[in-house]
Amino acid sequence: MDTGRTAPGPAREASQFDLMRERRFAPFFWTQFLGAANDNVFKNALVIFVAFQAAGMTSMDPNTLVNLAGAVFIAPFMLLSATGGQLADKLEKSRLIRAIKLFEIAIMAVGLAGFWMRDLATLFVALALMGVHSTLFGPVKYAILPQHLKPEELVGGNGLVEMGTFVAILAGTIAGGLVVAAGPHGPLWAGSLAIAIAVAGWLSSRAIPETPAVDPALRFAWNPFTETWRNLVFASRNRVVWLSMMGISWFWFYGAVFLAQFAGFARDHLGGNETVVTALLALFSVGIGAGSLLCERMSRRRVELGLVPFGSIGLTLFAVDLWFASRGLTATSIAGLDAFVAKPAHWRVAADLVLIGVFGGFYIVPLYALIQERSEPSHRSRIIAANNILNAVFMVVAAIAAILLLNAGLSMPDLFLVTGLMNAAVALFIYLLVPEFLMRFLAWLLINAVYHMRTEGLEHVPDDGPCVVVCNHVSYVDAVAIAACVRRPVRFVMDHRIFATPVLSFLFRTMGAIPIAPAREDPALKERAFAQAADVLARGEVLGIFPEGRLTPDGELGEFRPGLSEILERTPAPVVPMALRGLWGSFFSRSANGKAMRRLRGFFSRITLVAGARIAPGEATPQRLRDEVLALRGEHR
Repeated sequence: MDTGRTAPGPAREASQFDLMRERRFAPFFWTQFLGAANDNVFKNALVIFVAFQAAGMTSMDPNTLVNLAGAVFIAPFMLLSATGGQLADKLEKSRLIRAIKLFEIAIMAVGLAGFWMRDLATLFVALALMGVHSTLFGPVKYAILPQHLKPEELVGGNGLVEMGTFVAILAGTIAGGLVVAAGPHGPLWAGSLAIAIAVAGWLSSRAIPETPAVDPALRFAWNPFTETWRNLVFASRNRVVWLSMMGISWFWFYGAVFLAQFAGFARDHLGGNETVVTALLALFSVGIGAGSLLCERMSRRRVELGLVPFGSIGLTLFAVDLWFASRGLTATSIAGLDAFVAKPAHWRVAADLVLIGVFGGFYIVPLYALIQERSEPSHRSRIIAANNILNAVFMVVAAIAAILLLNAGLSMPDLFLVTGLMNAAVALFIYLLVPEFLMRFLAWLLINAVYHMRTEGLEHVPDDGPCVVVCNHVSYVDAVAIAACVRRPVRFVMDHRIFATPVLSFLFRTMGAIPIAPAREDPALKERAFAQAADVLARGEVLGIFPEGRLTPDGELGEFRPGLSEILERTPAPVVPMALRGLWGSFFSRSANGKAMRRLRGFFSRITLVAGARIAPGEATPQRLRDEVLALRGEHR
């Protein structure tokens, strides 16, 4: 019988763009977007004004003035970032943002006065103050996100912010250049536009919800130099966070080298005018925006460190390809965008710049999310301030290095090549220091390249504190599959023979797996494994165990051994039962004749990791856990 009702369709998958409709994110997004745009409206308007109209106001060379403008803007990041971090930790953030936006309106009024009086000193004061504004806003920009977003929303939120930032940079740069050049009153229009954008940013900031201070009792340190040093020392205590900061700063070095060469590269190698320079910037920015937005889908809405090595590989590969694509190009005349597009060789250059941007997004978004996730909440803003200090230092070093290398005789394509090769060396150095990055990449690559992976119930794994995950043992890559899905690093206890599997042994060692043997084979190794497992839990980490103690020979669930009970007696911790579905019969599992990895089969099959509710350590008996895992697995082997 037709009741007239429409059956409900399947639930729509959550998207990062849903945040753009929510007050906890959207007002902040538009506030930071308008601030980034305004930085570049004013900065580019000033640069073009200086380059074309400063001859009658000063005897200083225009090129020197342009470089000086960059230094004036970046200097506050090195001097006052620590102060901004203290303010963001001590004060309620929405009120602080509104105060910073009012400060921006006042700065732009000074800038308009400078354009009106045609006074370079006033304009440079406004530029320096705009640098102060961005310095104070930077720590709030990233520290506010973890207070309003859920852990699974951090990657998507950061992706939107990074996309918005680069789109704002592009839009502001174009708008500033077009308006300041629009006739004799262009500078006044540029100053007026900057004030209008600042007012719009303040209005948007009024809708940001209250964000409590994380350390209201903080004693403010007024000496920026000692506080800067204190922030850097504090940030360096967390090894993963510190190296993530170094990785982000390296990306800004890499990006600064490329962006600074666009004008000369377009003129000398592509034969392009100002419109071509803008097009190159647009391609690079669109790439970063696309890569930033793709991070959420590629990481399944969690902080996926595996994307960082993936991104660094692309940054090197496409920098090298850009060298191949452009080393034979020499400009014979200067033309516009039509002439640039008409040459097929230029399309490869354009593709390289877009892909460099895309992989840059893959690289930087997880690192920002990682810093937010693993920093102590009470010091998060100050750690981000320390990151901004490092970013500024690396960008200054990038400018110096580029000048030295070009003066040494390198062409711009050669500079791109050297930067790409340096990126490979820096990435390898970081990944050797922090194997977790490399492990996550290898796990992510294996699971995403070989299988179609789905997950259910992983929210039962606690965000912090000790925990044991137990799972059925179907294949040689069970540990890799679980590591690729669980957001926290997992230390697995595994049979010493599986631990020694050729090729996979490197991955297991990188994961910090703990080999174990039966007492009858190697009692010392068993006791050492139990002690290491207890230490893992004592440190508040996640321990992974396959209680069957061996790979299933027939796809069915074997008996659970009592070893876990002994570990829990030493160090009690909640236990999360898990089940892998769909791996039996694949290449890495045993076949009917008991052999694995003998013939290609089961690739690109759909596999699922299902987690159940946490079980208290006193209730986690072998039989109870086996029953839970069997129920989670069901009929899907």
